[in-house]
Amino acid sequence: MTHVWCNGQWLDPLDFSAAATDRGLTVGLGLFETILAVDGEPVFAGRHLTRLNEGCRRLGWSLGDYGILETMAELIRTNELTTGRARIRLAISGGSGVSHDLSLGPDHLVWMTAAPVAEAPESTTANLSPWRRNEHSALAGLKCASYAENLVALEHAGDLGYEETVFLNSAGHLCEAATANVFLVKDGTLFTPPPASGCLPGITRGIIIELAGKLGIPCREQDLPEACLHAADEIFLTSSIRGVMAVSRFVDRNLPPGPVTARLRDAWHAATRRKTGA
Repeated sequence: MTHVWCNGQWLDPLDFSAAATDRGLTVGLGLFETILAVDGEPVFAGRHLTRLNEGCRRLGWSLGDYGILETMAELIRTNELTTGRARIRLAISGGSGVSHDLSLGPDHLVWMTAAPVAEAPESTTANLSPWRRNEHSALAGLKCASYAENLVALEHAGDLGYEETVFLNSAGHLCEAATANVFLVKDGTLFTPPPASGCLPGITRGIIIELAGKLGIPCREQDLPEACLHAADEIFLTSSIRGVMAVSRFVDRNLPPGPVTARLRDAWHAATRRKTGA
């Protein structure tokens, strides 16, 4: 039987409920993290928890003293996910309250779910979204429950025959993909947008930057105009569940498998096999 953890209690999914006035439901006021587990061990869970706590701090919230990391391990065992890959989702809702007051409502929820997840494909395709990210948004850098913008953009990409979509920001610089961070390779150097671009400071993004340094691959965080996308030798996306995924076709250009992407993908897989929880 699948179990859900919520506010310190273990529940059958059918018994999970939220108040009809919870602002997580009514206006998308909430935060979440998606965490990979490999053979029963959460990968980089500590970093995910740090980011979630920082998001809570920005909203004036507190995640509470639930022993999240220990509970996460118990969630995996309880749901019999100690072999293979699993996706853990940790979330917090705003609870009931007046719309102009961000304070957590007394009925707010902190909950976790876990489910098996398949191996990620090594490559994907992406278009350039017709919509722009607002790098000056109050939500920039938050992994927010208000996710409809991403879903609309993904459906648009899917209608055009692509699996992902890439956003520029209001300044015309590369920002991120709908569900991932973006890296470019040009002449052996790795490039990725800085957090000031409005992108989510992805956990895997940070790990890849660290791994590039260990492998001696030059890496620069800088503003990247659209032309850089079209001129890149390699493009890849990063996310916690999919790791490093090459972009084999961007808009109308096919991109052959690249050596830098391959090295970093191998390094990522090695890091997850070590089940690093730091």
